[in-house]
Amino acid sequence: MFTLIFAAYSGTGKTTLLEQVVRILCQRGYRIGVVKHSHHDLELDKPGKDSYRLRKAGAVQGVLVTPWRSVVFHENGEKQEAELQQQLALLDMSVLDMVLVEGFRHAPWPKIELHRCALGKPFLHSQDEYVQALVWDGGCDDQLALPQLDINQPQQVADYVEKCWRDYQESRQASAPGLD
Repeated sequence: MFTLIFAAYSGTGKTTLLEQVVRILCQRGYRIGVVKHSHHDLELDKPGKDSYRLRKAGAVQGVLVTPWRSVVFHENGEKQEAELQQQLALLDMSVLDMVLVEGFRHAPWPKIELHRCALGKPFLHSQDEYVQALVWDGGCDDQLALPQLDINQPQQVADYVEKCWRDYQESRQASAPGLD
């Protein structure tokens, strides 16, 4: 499955850009899955509700189903940093064209680096061979060997993601002719 990480330091605007890119790609007909990494604990259910009570009783996995959506929960057990591969396994890949990931910047996976010079953070690509493109506001270095995209142009970023997806599809077909 084509999977691409949007990696950046906090405050760069990952969610804002990813939201725009997902919207554009969905309008083009792509079925997008997302994985969002957070360092914060969050409670998706309300105390006292049946699903909350069942999880608190010890269920380590469950699906909360409504007419509008289904929510899968998976308790990780003791606090530990999640592995991207495990999180991807929770998705039903048969209904997706691609998965876009926010976070997991240390995972050994293809990435787009987001960077804002005003934050004063170092570039990720100088230490990460998996970074394939730089999405940024320009101005702090123009001697980069990576494709460079404007962080304020989500259409441009969506075009790049779509190109990567097409390249991925072509490479799959070339390595296994006749198979999808």
